[in-house]
Amino acid sequence: MKIGKIILGVVGLGVVGGAGVLGFALWPTSTREITLEVDLDDPAALERGRYIATASDCVACHTAPEGTPFAGGLPIASPVGTMYSTNITPDKATGIGNFSLNDFDRAVRHGIAPNGTSLYPAMTYPSYAIMSDQDIADMYVYFMKGIAPVDQANKAADIAFPMSMRWPVAIWRKVFGPGEVTFDAAAYGDPEIARGAYLVQGAGHCGACHTPRSETTMAEVALNEQSDLFLAGNGGAAPSLRGDADGLALWSKEDIAETLKTARNPHAAVLPGGMSEVVLHSTQHMTDEDLLAMGAYLKSLGASSANPSTSFAANETTANAFLDGSITGRGAEIYMDSCAACHMTNGQGAKDAFPRLAGNASLLVPEPTPAIRAVLAGAAAPSVPTRPAPIGMPGSPGAIRMPRSPIS
Repeated sequence: MKIGKIILGVVGLGVVGGAGVLGFALWPTSTREITLEVDLDDPAALERGRYIATASDCVACHTAPEGTPFAGGLPIASPVGTMYSTNITPDKATGIGNFSLNDFDRAVRHGIAPNGTSLYPAMTYPSYAIMSDQDIADMYVYFMKGIAPVDQANKAADIAFPMSMRWPVAIWRKVFGPGEVTFDAAAYGDPEIARGAYLVQGAGHCGACHTPRSETTMAEVALNEQSDLFLAGNGGAAPSLRGDADGLALWSKEDIAETLKTARNPHAAVLPGGMSEVVLHSTQHMTDEDLLAMGAYLKSLGASSANPSTSFAANETTANAFLDGSITGRGAEIYMDSCAACHMTNGQGAKDAFPRLAGNASLLVPEPTPAIRAVLAGAAAPSVPTRPAPIGMPGSPGAIRMPRSPIS
């Protein structure tokens, strides 16, 4: 009899606990409404919105390969399955044409659809949460008036049951999303660093790729510099952007700005993939003032406790062995035959042409994914106005196309 009562008690507690969890997930989230006066016919607001939407790189995720810009359909891989980005053109049937300003705000800054459903955190609303009411209002004008409507239905996520249930996503949003936050520019002292912090943490959502994530929740472990894990790198997916010895310690803010503008600087170049696309679609179109501000903010960040404190040291013995032909090993043979002509036997590359491999932060990440991707798929910096002819590296003969990195 006692055992039966214990079992009934445990079952009862489970039912109550389950009901509590479900209630927490389904309880509606209230958000502050934007009270700004918005004129959809204001050309200045539209242009401001175009700029902040470009800085936010909305087109990268909301455009399928060979698809119409902003019409959605980009497959986004995740540990639970494949999601597809949505149509954010002002089409009233399949896009966001029926969104009010506050519907738009709740989706962008809070991850909540007009019907109350929580958006998958592939939408980087934890970063966008710090964006100002004015920037959100201007973006709304741009998406309502600056983009042509496209009638393209959204594609359902390819996620198997029970992971396809959406109510647990609300729990993730409520527990790991930042909620209502306000960016405090005065906390940074220097207006340039404050502007850079706003862009890096917010519209630029740099932490979505460059900050480590929890292995259990997949949430970013930090959203700003209050933790030295913020922008400390994410395994083989993205290198550290902090002042680590093998990170940006040796770069100036001008080097960072030039990289964001052209995908290269006098001694380095971004590898193909996500960052190359960021430059192509987003940062090359930003003002030099904003790019320098982002550089100033990143240079204000110290080294992370998560990364080694010793820097890479070039090995002259290895370089000399390449020169006199005494080096042995299959890796050395491949490098000499296929890499040294451009990147030199000492790995220093050629200034403004071929990036340095020795000490390259993208190659010093814990996992070899960036190097493998570059070798298999090739590498070419995007064409930009100041560098119209992309000098690139061909992919290996017969190499398979590498899959796109998951967008967080």
